[in-house]
Amino acid sequence: MEIPRLRARGSSRSVTRVEFTDLHPDPESYLGRAARIQLGHVETLGALVGDFERFDDKERLSTAAGFALAKHQGLVAEIDRRDGDASASMSAVAAPIDHFRRITRGASPIESLLSFHVTSGLLDDLFIGLAASLPTDLGPRVGSLLGAEAGTTGIVDILEREISVDRRTGSFLAMWGRRLVGDTLLLAREVVDVHDARGGDAVEPVFTELIAAHTRRMDALGLTA
Repeated sequence: MEIPRLRARGSSRSVTRVEFTDLHPDPESYLGRAARIQLGHVETLGALVGDFERFDDKERLSTAAGFALAKHQGLVAEIDRRDGDASASMSAVAAPIDHFRRITRGASPIESLLSFHVTSGLLDDLFIGLAASLPTDLGPRVGSLLGAEAGTTGIVDILEREISVDRRTGSFLAMWGRRLVGDTLLLAREVVDVHDARGGDAVEPVFTELIAAHTRRMDALGLTA
């Protein structure tokens, strides 16, 4: 279905807009990326456990890390089920993901925690959405796996407490969050463009959905998205 849109000057080309269900990712690369990202969640949360002094915070972060590990292991099991090599699948897509994790690492524990909250939320939403167009023998299982409990409530509790202590912390984190969105959407666009040759403006509805969900998460923290 052709949907009208504003065109750049001198352009008469229209674009067929696509939704998550139109993207049909390659299962092998999808699973490799998703598994590497969940493993990155485990690594990030594990490091943060040592950065926070309160034992209730350590417990919250450890719980979230456990959920991420379960998702990673579930994705590895799906690769194995398809007679794939999980290590090779993750290695093939690791470079941009590892670079992304380096540039979005915060300079302090609270920055790093917000980095995790923002980037994991956006990327998990992306991969849950993409699961809808995986083959029917795979997509529902993966969508259910990635949509399971993530320990978000405990992380939000820590962020809300730290923001309430100093209003300046909230203002800074709001700015940091806006930078994180840009970096995360660049990685998300790379993933989507790999899966959909149309790319460009055609996939904007996908990103609109991701940003809307991100805005709700930031609103819940009292931060401006």
